[in-house]
Amino acid sequence: MRLPVGQRVMSHDAAIRRFGLGRAVGLWPTFLLRLTAATSGWRRSLPRASLQEVPDLARTSEGRAAEVERLIAPTLADMGYDIVRVMLSGDREARLQVMIERDDLSAITLDDCAAASRAASAILDVEDPIAEAYTLEVSSPGMDRPLTRLADFARFAGREARIELGQPLAGRRRFSGRLLGVKGEAVLLDRGGERFSLPFADLIKAKLILTDEPIAARRRDRDL
Repeated sequence: MRLPVGQRVMSHDAAIRRFGLGRAVGLWPTFLLRLTAATSGWRRSLPRASLQEVPDLARTSEGRAAEVERLIAPTLADMGYDIVRVMLSGDREARLQVMIERDDLSAITLDDCAAASRAASAILDVEDPIAEAYTLEVSSPGMDRPLTRLADFARFAGREARIELGQPLAGRRRFSGRLLGVKGEAVLLDRGGERFSLPFADLIKAKLILTDEPIAARRRDRDL
């Protein structure tokens, strides 16, 4: 079943009823599956072989989230999923977000999120890398997805994106414009005819900007 355009959040009780997600994760666990719009039409913007030519650089997690990624990534990879981002946020009510996509670039489904959630929660229950109570959220990237790998900027060339750097470049740290791909280890961006080469090593965060064009493409894919 493909996900509809839009977003749906499944509660803890509904997830248990639908998928049997009852394994403990952390202290007083809560499970949340966040399902975002599939973007299959744009995921195939470049052939897989072309993406393999891009240096394998990534900023998918940091801090304690990086330890979580180290623990769960091999199992999820065996299941056919790549990690887009792992992020731990919140103080009093911590949230562990695991964002995934299929390694064949096809659309993520409800069953994919459920399977990944079960696999991740089983590992985290044993390894217990987070002491406090937290909500485990497994999600697809969505149409305004974060860009966490250098290959993402090649894959989504032609799309609009927003990028923030840790160090100023040309007197600024925040850039938005149309992605032109990558050159070496730099992201190429066009902003109103002005072109920038942004070092991936300086990137703090980046995401696609939701515009009418990808939405229309997604609707065309859905109608086929």
